[in-house]
Amino acid sequence: MRAIAPGRVNLIGDHTDYTGGLVFPMAINRHTVIDARFTDDSSVSLKSADEPDVAHFKLPVSDFSSLQPQWARYIAAVAAQCKATRGISGTISTDIPIGSGLSSSAALEVAAALALGFDGSRQELAQLAQRAEHAATGVPTGIMDQLCIASAQENHAMLINCSTLEIVHSPIPQECKIVVQFIAHRTLQGSEYSDRVQQCKTAESMIGPLRLANIDMLELIEDTTISKRARHVITENQRVREFAQALQSHDLQFAGKLMNDGHRSLADDFDTSTPTMDKAVEEIQKHPGVFGARMTGGGFGGCVVALCSHDANVPGWTVSAVGAAKLA
Repeated sequence: MRAIAPGRVNLIGDHTDYTGGLVFPMAINRHTVIDARFTDDSSVSLKSADEPDVAHFKLPVSDFSSLQPQWARYIAAVAAQCKATRGISGTISTDIPIGSGLSSSAALEVAAALALGFDGSRQELAQLAQRAEHAATGVPTGIMDQLCIASAQENHAMLINCSTLEIVHSPIPQECKIVVQFIAHRTLQGSEYSDRVQQCKTAESMIGPLRLANIDMLELIEDTTISKRARHVITENQRVREFAQALQSHDLQFAGKLMNDGHRSLADDFDTSTPTMDKAVEEIQKHPGVFGARMTGGGFGGCVVALCSHDANVPGWTVSAVGAAKLA
């Protein structure tokens, strides 16, 4: 049995998913792979191709917070959500850079669920993996990563409504390429990610759901910081709508401008960028053939994603849009 789950890059729509807003990610040709077989006992034993320690624990899992290596906690959390009782033994490998903001943890969760025998819809798979992420890390992340990985289509990005979980698959125009450049390692645990979630909740207590709010409602928020956070989410949702339309009409110049504007909003209104990330984005934006570039993912480091012409000479790796996680 082989469970394969891709990473993802988010083209636009960051920090909107946990308020039920709009996002526009795509699954990429970097994968986490679990090769395993069911065993006759109730233990999970997975050896990493990249790390020396083995993930080994008994089912059912009662407490996984102290499991080592740390990545074993994700698998144990998935096992708990699956209510798994049948053990597996095998190996795990990945070419998704860890701590890059390309959803290595979500790919691990989805692959683990498939390897442990999950049987349900793609939406249910994503929701289970999201619950496992919350349990393993304590970070209240949205559902974008897991839903993208569980539901992607080859050669398409995805417009996802994170309130209804409705997905519209959007073809990537053939005249462009997507380039990803790794800038700085990051982790959401211990970052200010949870603070941003709470600040958005505070804004919603004042003006209602941010996914339904408009820019004029910011006048009702007196706190400057909370107002900035809300402004990012409101304007980012609109940028996602416009970006989807721009790609559909092959208006790559406007799509790139929206990416640039999105990065500026993340840096100025949401304070999730860093000087290093800002400098990297600025440098990539200067390259001939680059329509737009921005940081991608939860922030505080990670990767920059750029929308480029095919002949653009941009440092990084060109990613292609691949299909959903699967058993092979």
